[in-house]
Amino acid sequence: MFGMAQISWVRDELLLACALVVQNDWHELRQADPRVQELSDLLRSLPLHGDAAADPRFRSPNSVSRKTTDIATAHPGYAGEATKGGRPTQQIVADFLKHETEMLAAAAALRAGLACGELHYIPAQPDEIDEDDCVSAREGRLLARWALHRERDRGLRDRKIRQARKLKQPLRCEVCSFDFGQAYGPLGADYVEVHHRLPLHVSGPRETRLEDLAFLCANCHRMCHRSYAGESWRTPDALRQELRTAAGHAASSPSKSC
Repeated sequence: MFGMAQISWVRDELLLACALVVQNDWHELRQADPRVQELSDLLRSLPLHGDAAADPRFRSPNSVSRKTTDIATAHPGYAGEATKGGRPTQQIVADFLKHETEMLAAAAALRAGLACGELHYIPAQPDEIDEDDCVSAREGRLLARWALHRERDRGLRDRKIRQARKLKQPLRCEVCSFDFGQAYGPLGADYVEVHHRLPLHVSGPRETRLEDLAFLCANCHRMCHRSYAGESWRTPDALRQELRTAAGHAASSPSKSC
């Protein structure tokens, strides 16, 4: 049998559980509640923990109910003594308190991806987890995996490039204007990366249109996905502003003489 105590709740699971508590007016839910039963089944189906669901204790209704208690008692307005839910639980509560609409939308997007079955068949993607393991990320691992998989769809990228060629648009980064062809000559010709302009928790699961994609260099693409200061995604426009701000600070800083 598996050591259930050793399988910690990850961001995606906490996202779904906390959404349930928020929708229950920040109150815990009991084991017999049909919503707890449904969430237990959903968590056991997540493509995150291998064959752990073979053990009936894994994310059982009882363990889900206990986690809703951890979440409810971590709310700053709770009058009693908080249970020991751990730092990830405290973080998810803080994120919902700060970004309730976005967090509920992320939970809805995750549920939609699971309901359509697509998330179950997407393999782990390189770089889907940032260096902080998505502790502060809005979406969590599975939505990041889904977004990266969609962006790496070769057919989608090729169609975007063909459209740009037809419209006589340059293949260069929309944030920093880096052009692979100019920088590397024939080696970089026709190369560029694509990125969804809006995260899944904003756009919702839908058929990707070419207009939804932006051309980015590898550096800017990574920065758009990097989890930082509670944000797990930034648009090309937002990143362009970050670049301008950083350049302005650098220009205004006194230079050091040798």
